Amino acid sequence: MTAPTPIPATAQGASWRFMWRNPLHVLALGFGSGLSPIAPGTAGTLFAWASYELLSLWLSPLNWAVVIGVGAVVGIWACGHTSRALGLEDASPVVWDEIIAFWLILLLVTPAGWAEQLAAFLLFRAFDAGKWLAVGWADRNVKGGFGIMLDDLIAAAFTLLVMALGIRLYALV
Repeated sequence: MTAPTPIPATAQGASWRFMWRNPLHVLALGFGSGLSPIAPGTAGTLFAWASYELLSLWLSPLNWAVVIGVGAVVGIWACGHTSRALGLEDASPVVWDEIIAFWLILLLVTPAGWAEQLAAFLLFRAFDAGKWLAVGWADRNVKGGFGIMLDDLIAAAFTLLVMALGIRLYALV
């Protein structure tokens, strides 16, 4: 396989045409959700939420665990390849990392109601966008496809920790 030809890292670089050139791009760009001109990470997370609800009609928790595990491994390759093709280390239209991380959150908080899922969404976006604590460390220090995936998985872990602590505190009241 030859190295991808870099495309300028502009809003025009990540396009529908670019996405359809390679199945790795389709995956990394979240089936087009990462092409949102406004907040592509949030658009990818919203796609994750909607697709989780839809796919849960057919997938059991065990099936979800397999999808998320395989998706994370393939995502390391897809996200790294696509970001390099866009000429960046972690291109903002690459949202498969958000999708995998939010699917993991939803799997672990289910059966959660709409309000809890919304709280998880808001917390995840805050940790992911804010790059606080270990999320920022991973974003700055771990490179390539693994780094792209890792900071979102850490944001997911912080989200789950805050959700668990919030539930425990609520139970004490």
